[in-house]
Amino acid sequence: MFPIADDNPTHSSPIVTWFLIAISVAIFAWQTSLPDSAVETVFITYGAIPANIFGSPTGAVLPFPPEMTLLSSQFLHGGLMHLGGNMLYLYIFGDNVEAAMGHLRFLAFYLVAGVVAALTHGALAQASGIPMIGASGAISGVLGAYLLLYPHARVRILFLPLPIPFFKIFAVPAIIVLGIWFAIQFVSAAYSSPEGGGVAFWAHVGGFVAGMVLLPLFKQRGVPYWQSPSAEVIDTRRPPGPWTRVDAREDHRGGEPSRDNGPSGRKRGPWDSAGEG
Repeated sequence: MFPIADDNPTHSSPIVTWFLIAISVAIFAWQTSLPDSAVETVFITYGAIPANIFGSPTGAVLPFPPEMTLLSSQFLHGGLMHLGGNMLYLYIFGDNVEAAMGHLRFLAFYLVAGVVAALTHGALAQASGIPMIGASGAISGVLGAYLLLYPHARVRILFLPLPIPFFKIFAVPAIIVLGIWFAIQFVSAAYSSPEGGGVAFWAHVGGFVAGMVLLPLFKQRGVPYWQSPSAEVIDTRRPPGPWTRVDAREDHRGGEPSRDNGPSGRKRGPWDSAGEG
C-alpha cells in the first residue's frame, strides 16, 4: 500500500521539485556507470558519516569539511527502489509545499530539513562509520510541512495485497496517510539501532519534525495552515503579484474550468491516463 498521487492541484510550476528529482536521477545514473568499488568510495566520500561529523574520524581523507556531506549525502541513493520511492514521494507532495513557500525558499527548506534529519541520525550514532545517504530525510521534512498545510487533501493510495493479483485505488485524507507513515517511522526507529546499517528511521523522524517546525519560517505570508479541501490554490504566475490566489476549480487564465490537471481538476499521478474519469 503506497501513495501514487494527490488531488491537490496547484497552478504554479514546481521547478525546484523537478530540479531536485532530475539531479537525483542524474547522479544515480552516474553511480550506476561506476564499478562497485568506485560506488563504495563515492558513498564513503560524499555520504554523511556520523563519526566524521561528530569528531571521531574514520580515517578517510575527505576533499572538503565533513559537514558538507550533510548536503551531498542527500543526492546519493543506494539502489533503484531507494531512488524511486523517494522521488515518488517528492513528486506527489513537493509541488504543493513549493507553491506555499516559493521556489528559492522551498529549496532552502528542503536542504535544511535534510541537514536536520542527518544530524538527528548522527547524534544517536556518533561513533558509527557507516555513511548515511538518500533524500528521505529532506523529503520527510516536506511531508511534515504538507501535513500542516493540507491535512484534508485527498491522497490516492494503491492497495496491492501481494501475492493476490488484485489492486484497488483509494482516496484517503493526507492527515491519515502521513499520520500512519510517521507512526511507522517512529515505531521502527524505537525498535532499531541507529548504529547499524539499513534504513535510518531516526532521520525520517527528525526530518518530519523539522519540516513542521521550519514551516513558519519558510512559507509565504498569508498562506494558511490546516487548509480545507475547498481552499483556494496559490497561483504563482499571474499578476499583480506572485502569490495571487485563484479558486482550485478555475483556470488561471479566466473563469473556465481548468484542463491542466486532468479530469475533475485533479493533479495526475504517474499512472493516470488522459482519459481517466
